[in-house]
Amino acid sequence: MSEYVIIGNSAAAIGTVEGIRRKDKDGEIVLISNEPHFTYSRPLISYLLWGKTDLQRMKYRSDDFYDKNKVTALLGETVVKIDKNEKTVKTQSGKVINYNKLMVATGSRPFVPPMKGLEKVKNKFSFMTLDDALSLEKAIDKSSRVLIIGAGLIGLKCAEGIFDKVASISVVDLADRILPSILDENASGIMQEYLEKKGITFYLNNSAKEFEESSAVLNDSTKIDFDILVVAVGVRPNTELLKEAGAEVDRGVIIDEKCATSLDDIYCAGDCSQGFDLTQNDKRILALLPNAYMQGNCAGKNMAGEAAEYNVCIHMNAMGMFGYHIVSAGSYDGESYTVRDGENYKRLFYKDNVLKGFIIMGDIRRAGIYTDLIRKQTPLSEIDFELIKEKPQLLAFSKSARENKLAKIER
Repeated sequence: MSEYVIIGNSAAAIGTVEGIRRKDKDGEIVLISNEPHFTYSRPLISYLLWGKTDLQRMKYRSDDFYDKNKVTALLGETVVKIDKNEKTVKTQSGKVINYNKLMVATGSRPFVPPMKGLEKVKNKFSFMTLDDALSLEKAIDKSSRVLIIGAGLIGLKCAEGIFDKVASISVVDLADRILPSILDENASGIMQEYLEKKGITFYLNNSAKEFEESSAVLNDSTKIDFDILVVAVGVRPNTELLKEAGAEVDRGVIIDEKCATSLDDIYCAGDCSQGFDLTQNDKRILALLPNAYMQGNCAGKNMAGEAAEYNVCIHMNAMGMFGYHIVSAGSYDGESYTVRDGENYKRLFYKDNVLKGFIIMGDIRRAGIYTDLIRKQTPLSEIDFELIKEKPQLLAFSKSARENKLAKIER
């Protein structure tokens, strides 16, 4: 029997391996992934197309990671069933692997809603995996007219990756603004204006009513001709394996503070899981790479017998878009403080004497101070919040708090 089996090969899975090896240096680990690639950083696929990185630098760990951590990596294998009673997983190729402790880190997949005529489109793509990016790269050239359905993070990162390799990019979204799950109305407007200067055309408050092989008619009767279609409407967590095994599942697989599921000896982490959100005081999907890693790491420690909890998770995004930086975190709840200076934008949200969330665009220096306030639920009455609003800095904290933070930095 394998001591540990991990389904998945991205941040949550790697966090699990490293969590296990913190305590158990020799227990057998079998890692199974439906992707054939060495572990890589999924958010970098747009930078690969853009030419800002390459396949080697995309790797999430060094080339000797599996060997160094004594991991048997079964890449290109798809798990089709978990038997919780026999404590086995079965792959599509017929392999049956026993486990003592199991981690499910299956992530999410693109959601493609029913759209009339979509089957007629030959050159259509998703944009979630390395294979998606490589396939899209082969299909485009300088004459390509690209239509992207979806003005969320995936759709716009796709636009970023290909914008200087194609003739035109049009983006359609049903929402009235871009990046609606990350930005407020003002920030969204600033970002849209910035992207339009790059040559991207937006059709918002709209959707594709019908497709032909190389054209789409929108709800307002606008016709868009294209050579390449990218569908980036959203994602769905891959919960089916655990749901069929009998685990508690909502939108994602329900996990506790130890990242354990409702099934004995089975853990879950990453985009397919639904864990505790500190700012919402509720369980929700938090599809973020750092969160996935920390959940996996916590689970790995528990799988190996070391008590660990992860209960300080918050919704957070830190990214660049065509060189323009955004950091957002927490929930947009309560009173707010807003300031804009050119392309620099900041909005803080606070309620019940704590900082609940923020959006910062442009100059993102020291955004980590705001994140720290949210994670630690620091009472705003204990700091100089008026100073923090304007200029996040250690001077806004009490002397003892400053000394504590500096001590941690020195360590």
